[in-house]
Amino acid sequence: MRDFSSFFERYDWPSNKGYLPFCIGHRGASGHERENTLEAFQRAAELGAEMWELDTQLTKDGVVVVSHDDHLERVFGIDRRISEMTAAELAALEGVNVPTFEAVAALGRRTNTGLYIELKAPGTGLRCWKHLIEKNQRFACLGSFDTAQVRELRDAGCDYPLSVLVRVGHDPHAAGDEAGADILHLCWERAGERPQDLVTEELMRRAFGESREIVLWHEERPAILSDIMKLPVLGICTDLPDLMRPAARDEKHGRQG
Repeated sequence: MRDFSSFFERYDWPSNKGYLPFCIGHRGASGHERENTLEAFQRAAELGAEMWELDTQLTKDGVVVVSHDDHLERVFGIDRRISEMTAAELAALEGVNVPTFEAVAALGRRTNTGLYIELKAPGTGLRCWKHLIEKNQRFACLGSFDTAQVRELRDAGCDYPLSVLVRVGHDPHAAGDEAGADILHLCWERAGERPQDLVTEELMRRAFGESREIVLWHEERPAILSDIMKLPVLGICTDLPDLMRPAARDEKHGRQG
């Protein structure tokens, strides 16, 4: 089993939290509850997830809220954009349930759950970082597909681990260099029937040699999940934390502390 102690010490993450690889509830327990809602995050914590993956958008008046899309159509069936409304207007919409980042962060503190923050709207990274510092909330990570957003935080001196999300076919090491990232997040869930075969010994050796950790895509196929849980990676995303956590306990795999 890979030793993550230096990473946890460097970023002041809890050293006695759950199992490794960490179970990262993808948009919360989005296989059970509406994605990116307080209910989905609460459910993920109850199912044993050590962290939540969440997405950030920005309201017209500069409030960071948690939603994968700027547009509300896919999740809520409403033809409105978050970026064109104030936070108060968004909160007043009937049938819409988009929490603020501050509310999700507060729930993370109450449940002792880490925040794996995927930055969508530009400008959200610096705001999230500032809030985390104010609350001394260390168990968090910030990342994005947008290397410029990750690099902005790196250049600003962000002392939280930074992650770059990598699509299938893209070079993870090049993306890591461009972003200045500490974590390579391989979003390869659509890479065929055996995406785990792409996580080669050479890829891992190079990443670890460059002092980078690896996080894997959201996975809900039991056979693949079983395979990737044996890899020396920091975390695995999943819509179904209950699918991942019982297996981890049964195998007594990577217990911390």
